[in-house]
Amino acid sequence: MTEYQHTVMESENKARIDKLLKELIPDVSRSQVQSWIKDEHVMVNDRRIKGNYKCQTGDQIRWTVPDPEPLELVPENIPLSIVYEDSHLLVVNKPRGMVVHPAAGHQTGTLVNALLYHCDDLSGINGVERPGIVHRIDKDTSGLLVVAKNDLAHAGLTKQLAKKDVDRKYEAIVHGVIEHENGIIDAPIGRDPNNRQKMGVVENGKPAVTHFQILKRFNTFTHIECQLETGRTHQIRVHMRYIGFPLAGDPKYGPRKTLEMDGQALHAKSLGFTHPYTAEWMQFEAEAPEYFQDLLLKLEKMY
Repeated sequence: MTEYQHTVMESENKARIDKLLKELIPDVSRSQVQSWIKDEHVMVNDRRIKGNYKCQTGDQIRWTVPDPEPLELVPENIPLSIVYEDSHLLVVNKPRGMVVHPAAGHQTGTLVNALLYHCDDLSGINGVERPGIVHRIDKDTSGLLVVAKNDLAHAGLTKQLAKKDVDRKYEAIVHGVIEHENGIIDAPIGRDPNNRQKMGVVENGKPAVTHFQILKRFNTFTHIECQLETGRTHQIRVHMRYIGFPLAGDPKYGPRKTLEMDGQALHAKSLGFTHPYTAEWMQFEAEAPEYFQDLLLKLEKMY
């Protein structure tokens, strides 16, 4: 078990303990926090409390997180859209709604489960829970990913990502009408200090650079293309919100009133890299999925 401590700040006064801990601990559900409280893994001022306890400024919260149970990776016969494959790597077009690798709450149905069924070998650099995974895209983001079948391929691709030699372009639909034809967002990204489950532009964050250009303007939305220099968590979603044009449908960073859809309108449309064995430049394109194209048609008719 791992132990953590937190002193309740004035801004957190009167907050429910289960809600506060959910904000403090990334990627944990409120029901999981309540389970920890019930099992006495959470103490306030060295006393047991209930899930509806209202925190007081200065309270000393101490909680222990049980060690996670090892994930058993199970190969699953899930259809894959494979754009390219050879003995060293493959490029897949991930569908919207699919998680890339197993984690708490998503132990099956992931891209990794599908890859294990399809491939005899995957690289092990990212550990047993993320075999072959060189880079990720969010669950509700569709599009292109390169997967390494061996460690040498993985190391070569990772080096290109670090040197910003990989070409990654996305298309998105954002709220608002962007007047400039193109732009560069250079703003560091890190964990949001006010909500640990979100990322944000923060002073001590990691460098993050996003280029964008306009594809089409609508009355209250804009269709854009984004090119990444860096690959921070939720980078495009955070950066577009930062400049005042959040992604349509984004449940985490967007407005409540948005287009009717499940998740952000974001698609990884283009991926280019140098093959780590042949040194040949590889460039791949994936057309936006049907839901995305339907949204564009809807906006065209609406406005």
